[in-house]
Amino acid sequence: MSLAVRGLAVQFGGVSALADVSFAVEPGTITSLIGPNGAGKTTAFNAITGYLRPIRGSVLYDGVPLDGLRPSQISRRGVVRTFQKTSVFPTLSVEENVMIGLHPRGRAGFWSILAARRSVRAEEMRLAAQAAEILTFVGLAHRQRAEASALPYGEQRLVELAVALAAQPRMLLLDEPAAGMTGGEKELVSGLIRKIRDGGVTVFLVEHDMRMVMGISDTVIVLNHGRVIAEGDPAAIRVHPDVIRAYLGAAATRG
Repeated sequence: MSLAVRGLAVQFGGVSALADVSFAVEPGTITSLIGPNGAGKTTAFNAITGYLRPIRGSVLYDGVPLDGLRPSQISRRGVVRTFQKTSVFPTLSVEENVMIGLHPRGRAGFWSILAARRSVRAEEMRLAAQAAEILTFVGLAHRQRAEASALPYGEQRLVELAVALAAQPRMLLLDEPAAGMTGGEKELVSGLIRKIRDGGVTVFLVEHDMRMVMGISDTVIVLNHGRVIAEGDPAAIRVHPDVIRAYLGAAATRG
């Protein structure tokens, strides 16, 4: 299922955050959206997933407009996202967090399942088995009973990824999935992203770690000052003069 962004424009207080942004994410690929800080990457994710209303433009998934839909409606269409900041239920176990993600696929209410009422025991067992399968996939089977807040930061990010996978995405948008992780954790996440893509889920990510981006992406889209300045495979993006100028300019500003 392809994603098409056409002429997207977003403003905050009269200041343009995105200006006539257009691109496509092809099915079965890993596509990365990169750019200096403030380029508009997360704004684009928010507009695509219904958290922001653009002033112009449209977003289509498999040819069907997502414009005007609520985030929950977009998620039910198979477009699921994570966020920059870890968003887990800290006082619930890792398993319970994933079961919340599974809840829309269940027939009984999640809180009833947690209460272990007789009428939903079979449902509880079914969802628990699915949660265990997902946790094994992301490498957290050994943390199943742990309280989410007790996990190291990198593992909390993996819990968030597991919750997103529980929603059975057809397209998964990852907002800085490797932020704050160690080198080893980033390698783990890179491998997981490839496995997710190989399992038939299209992956679209925002990420600042260029080594990771260039190592896993099929296509890279570059934003600067709210506009697309380049698009292509990693080899082409590495040597693109506009991309080099954008990143050198950002480095000079920070310096």
